[in-house]
Amino acid sequence: MQLNGVFAPLPTPFDESGELDLGRFRRAIPTWMKSPLTGVVVLGTNGEAGLLDDAESAAVIDAARQEIPSGRVLLAGTARESTAHAIRAARTAASLGADAVLVRTPCFFKGQMTGAAFERHYTAVADASPVPVLLYNFTAATGVNLLPETVARLATHPNIVGMKESGSDIAQIADLVAVANPSFSVLAGSASTFQAALSAGVSGGILALAAVFPEACVRLFELMRAGNHEAARALQRQILPMARLISTGHGVPGLKAVLALIGIDAGYPRAPLAPAPDTAVAALKTALTTFEDAFA
Repeated sequence: MQLNGVFAPLPTPFDESGELDLGRFRRAIPTWMKSPLTGVVVLGTNGEAGLLDDAESAAVIDAARQEIPSGRVLLAGTARESTAHAIRAARTAASLGADAVLVRTPCFFKGQMTGAAFERHYTAVADASPVPVLLYNFTAATGVNLLPETVARLATHPNIVGMKESGSDIAQIADLVAVANPSFSVLAGSASTFQAALSAGVSGGILALAAVFPEACVRLFELMRAGNHEAARALQRQILPMARLISTGHGVPGLKAVLALIGIDAGYPRAPLAPAPDTAVAALKTALTTFEDAFA
């Protein structure tokens, strides 16, 4: 399995009381299915995966697979702090129809999360998972870093097919691309530096912004693939304000707020997260208008 193109990490809708709202989820998915996205991710960071229990997580994967055609790739986040639980989550996701699982680095015992610990964890998960495994490195959130030399060794496992690198360190991204074998897909996780990551050789991206502007993110990918770097750089500049507001500015609440502005009901964030404040919504509305005016 080789993953190329643009994937959107879907938000998980909750109602105002914080209960999982699968009705909202099912109603929203067809909008993304009309876009040119390669596929989607459920239960990633933008899906508030850390705020769901195992039964809720299974319900989200099941609902997504029912709405997503078999020809579109469904990736499911199955990160758990213990290796045994990560294996169990991967098996559950596979049984519910996920095409592959995205496994964030364990991080609770930061000081002991060495390269050797990551190798043990991911090798055990990949050995047991019925579907392919993608590594997931998000140092800004976890405080640990999955280094290129460790990735190089893990990439030789036949059931580890790629990784999401959420950082914006282009040097590390280039190193990841360089050390992995050609069948291993490195996917960028930051829309703010997507064009630069594509220049460094990534196979595509898992971008929160792709849930808002899927056509623009796919267009940037296609421009780079066609060698039209000047047009790609111009498009990167146009999407940058919104990308920054979502990724480093307002996070999941901001993503849900801007989706509401474009007519996609992604519900409320779950506590302890709170809805985006009015000032954030105003900033998102301005960035959205600026982007739309550029393409008017």
